[in-house]
Amino acid sequence: MLQQFSFVRFFFSLCLYLVLSPILHSESPGLAVIPFDTPDPTAIQTPDGEGLYVFSTGRGITISYSTNFIDWEHTDRIFVGTQFPDAMPGWAKKAIPNARGIWAPDVVLLNNRYYVYYSVSTMGSQRSVIGLVTNKTLDKTSPDYQWQDEGIVLESHPDYTDYNAIDSALLVDNDGKTYLFWGSYWTGLKAIEVDSQTGKPSRYRPGELKIPADYVSIASRPEPDTSIEAAYVIRRGKYYYLFTSRGSCCDGIKSTYHIAIGRSEKPLGPYVDKEGQRMDQGGGSVLLSGTEKWKGPGHNGFFQTTKDGKNKGDWIILHAYDAQEPAKGRLTQIRPVYWNTSDWFTLGEVLDVPLEQFDFSVKER
Repeated sequence: MLQQFSFVRFFFSLCLYLVLSPILHSESPGLAVIPFDTPDPTAIQTPDGEGLYVFSTGRGITISYSTNFIDWEHTDRIFVGTQFPDAMPGWAKKAIPNARGIWAPDVVLLNNRYYVYYSVSTMGSQRSVIGLVTNKTLDKTSPDYQWQDEGIVLESHPDYTDYNAIDSALLVDNDGKTYLFWGSYWTGLKAIEVDSQTGKPSRYRPGELKIPADYVSIASRPEPDTSIEAAYVIRRGKYYYLFTSRGSCCDGIKSTYHIAIGRSEKPLGPYVDKEGQRMDQGGGSVLLSGTEKWKGPGHNGFFQTTKDGKNKGDWIILHAYDAQEPAKGRLTQIRPVYWNTSDWFTLGEVLDVPLEQFDFSVKER
C-alpha cells in the first residue's frame, strides 16, 4: 500500500489537517471529493441512511462524515491522545518500533458493533501487523462511543511468511460467515475464513507469531512487477467481486496506481477476470486507471445508499491525486457503480452534485 510513502508529504498533510479541521468544504464545488489527504478510504452508511462515515490512513485513523458527499466534517482520529501517544496501541508500537502511523483502515458492521481493521508497518517492509478496534456506535456524541482495542489479528515476517500483513478487508457473507482478505506485493493477496464473533482467524500456526493456518492465495502478479494490494471483496447475487490495486500508489502525478477486478462464485476463489484469466495467476481486468485530471486512482472501498429514492444504489470510494494540485496528497472521491446484464459493472465519473440531486437512471452527466 505505502511501499513508497513520503513522510514529508504526510507531515505536510497532517499540518493542513490540524489547520482545517473540523469542517472541510470542497474547493471544487459540486465534486464528491474530500479536499484533503485521505488515502485508502473505506466507508459505511449510518443506520438511518442519512450520512456516511469515511475512514482513512493517517497518524491515527482519520474519520470523516458527510450527508451529501460534498461537504465533509472530520469527527475523530482513532488512537490519538494521551492513551496512545504514538498514534497506535502499545503492542503495535512494540512489534513495529519504527512505525509512524496506521494504514489502510477497513470498517464493517458485525455483531452490532463497528469493526475497524488497520495495518502497522514501515516503508517497503514485510514485517507488519494487522490490528482491530471496535465500537458500539460511530456517533461521537453518544455515551456508548468508546473505541476498544481488540489487539492483533495477524502478522507477517520475512523469515516466516510469503505475504505482507497490510491492507486488510472483511467480507460478511449472506450466511453470516466472515472472510478476511489482505496482502501487498511479494506473493500477492491472501484470504481466510475467520471466526464471525471475533473477526480473527480461528487457528494460527504453532509458534510465537500470529500466522493464520490454511490461508489461500487469491491474486498475484508475476515478476518483475509484483505490485498488487488493497484487496476488497463484495457479493452481489451469485458472484463475489474482488477489487485490487496495482502499480505505484504514492508518486504524485507519476503514480501508476489503477484498479483491476475479477469475480468468483466462491468467496475464497478462484477469481477470474472478464477474459477468464485467473487472478492468482496474474489476471485482472482494469476497472479504473489514471486520467488527465485524476492520477493514480486506487485502494478502493465500496458502499451502498439504502434509502428509497433515485439515489439508492452502489458506490465506489477511492483515492487519487488531482493533477492540478498534487501537493494536496491523495484525495478521497466517490463514484456511482452501474451494473449490466452480464453481472459486470462500470464506474461513473466523480459525483458532481449533492447526493440528494443524483439520479441513478441518468448515466450521462
